[in-house]
Amino acid sequence: MRRFGNNVAVNELSFSLHAGEVLALLGPNGAGKTTTVEMCEGFSSPDEGTVRVFGMDPVAKADAVRERIGVMLQGGGAYPGVRVGEMLELVASYSTDPLDTQWLLETVGLASHKKTPYRRLSGGQQQRLSLACALVNRPELVFLDEPTAGLDAQSRMVVWDLVRSLRRDGVAVVLTTHLMDEAEALADNVVIIDKGRVVAQGSPEQLTSMRVIGGDSAEGNAGGMVTIHYDGDLAAEELAAQLRQTGVGKEAVSVSETKAQHLAIKTKEVTPEFIATLTQLLADKSILLRSLDVNKQTLEDVFLNITGREIRS
Repeated sequence: MRRFGNNVAVNELSFSLHAGEVLALLGPNGAGKTTTVEMCEGFSSPDEGTVRVFGMDPVAKADAVRERIGVMLQGGGAYPGVRVGEMLELVASYSTDPLDTQWLLETVGLASHKKTPYRRLSGGQQQRLSLACALVNRPELVFLDEPTAGLDAQSRMVVWDLVRSLRRDGVAVVLTTHLMDEAEALADNVVIIDKGRVVAQGSPEQLTSMRVIGGDSAEGNAGGMVTIHYDGDLAAEELAAQLRQTGVGKEAVSVSETKAQHLAIKTKEVTPEFIATLTQLLADKSILLRSLDVNKQTLEDVFLNITGREIRS
């Protein structure tokens, strides 16, 4: 547990991570993600409960823990006037067996900016330098706090490839992100927290197989669900009404928009007749169907239905 005055930021939260695993820690703004990660990194202590990294208290044994971990901060953590190469060399000097800094700069696409002052880097370039600093000491455990925030598509793929390489090399990774497709693509396990508590956890496959509509998150609930991605204008309430009128969808049909041009359709049972009727209704409206999945959701669908859709401050 971690408190800030009367505010309980983290409460009854528990998870574990093994070598060669990627764990994605997800939650709305203010859910307690950063506080949780800071306790694991040894930057703050819990008010109640215990945190162990490699079997050690990361605060009491800070030096021993930090020799074995890498930390990528949201803010970058570099001096404004330091040059890219100088910053990475400085971080490498604290390690007994650092990676080759020139190779690492080339890997993150910063070799041509080796002499560029940190303050002159773009936001995405600063992110990539922060990632390089987190990896240069050959860590056994890496904490990546929103590693692809502000990155373009090419840089994002570089980071994804690096995370996958870390997993293959047996490095454990704790990843915080607001990008659900990133968590779904990279994570072996996902922990969703809200108001400092775990509200769901499991592999991406386990979570996306849960039938979570309207706050109902029990795995294996009765009923079926179809998710569609389409081109065109389609109103959720109108489609639900038309499905009920056809007869095949008369029982317990609900349609909700999960994101732009994506609908989740819940009914008592998904049958071939139901799918045929649905696709015919879309064809009659000149709606082009991009994809259709039965009893499958994205991680974003699960996240929104569990934590709600209101904006968090």
